[in-house]
Amino acid sequence: MYKAVVFFDLDGTLFDNEKNVSDENVAAIKELRKNNILPVISTGRNIFEIQYVIDATGINSLVSANGSYVQYEGKKLKAEQIDTKVIEDILAFAKEQGDVISFYNNKEFALTAENDMTKVNYRLLRLTPHVDPEFYKHNEVNFLNVFNYDKDKLYQDKFKGQLSLVRNNPRCLDTMKWGVSKQTGIQALMKKLDLGDVPSYAFGDQMNDLQMFAEVKFPIAMGNGVPEAKEKATYVTKSNINGGIVNGLRHYGLIK
Repeated sequence: MYKAVVFFDLDGTLFDNEKNVSDENVAAIKELRKNNILPVISTGRNIFEIQYVIDATGINSLVSANGSYVQYEGKKLKAEQIDTKVIEDILAFAKEQGDVISFYNNKEFALTAENDMTKVNYRLLRLTPHVDPEFYKHNEVNFLNVFNYDKDKLYQDKFKGQLSLVRNNPRCLDTMKWGVSKQTGIQALMKKLDLGDVPSYAFGDQMNDLQMFAEVKFPIAMGNGVPEAKEKATYVTKSNINGGIVNGLRHYGLIK
C-alpha cells in the first residue's frame, strides 16, 4: 500500500518554461518513490505527446487528456470514447464558426485544417500535425481541441449535456465527454488501486486543475497559477521555475 499519492499537472507546473522537467524535479520524484509515494501525471495532454516526460521521470501512471484516458504503470485503466454523432455535430457547428478542431486518442492526433492558431499551438507543444478531417471515422477519439480565442460560452451552451469544454490555453478549448475531467480520471485510478484512504496531493496552475483540486485532500497551487487555483489551494507554493514542486513537497513532508 502506498503512503500517499501525488498528482502533477505538467504545463506551468512540473514543466519549466521550455516544457522540460528540471533535474531537481526528477530527483524529487525519485525520492517520492523511495518513500513509497505514488507519483502520477495529471494533464490535459495525451500520452503520445509526453513520452519524453515518461522517460525522464519514470512516471508511467497517468490521468491524461483531462481524465479521458487513464493508465497505471503503463496499463490502461479507463478510456472515454466520444460518440461519432456528437463529433459530427460539433464539426458542423465549428464549420459555421470558422473554427478548426483536432481529434486525439492516446496514440495520435489529426486536424480538420490548419490555421495560424494551430501552427502556433503545435509549435509550442513540439508536435507536427497532419490534416485528416475524417480521422474520427477510422480511429477512436477520446478528446478534442476546438481552436478559438473567446467562444467558451458559445460551445459550452451548445453542447451542454454532451461535451465538457474548458480553456487550457488562449488558443483552444479542451473538449471531453460530458462530465469527464481530471477529477473523474483521478476517481477511476484511486478506486481501481483501492487508494481511497491514502493521503492525496495535487499540483496545478490552471482552470482545468480546479476539479482535480476538488478531488484531493491537499491541492497545491503554483505561484504562477491563476487566482482561481490559488483560492482553492491548501498551500500556494513557489512558481514552476523557482522550485515550486520541491518546495511544495517539502512543505508537506513528502521529501526532505
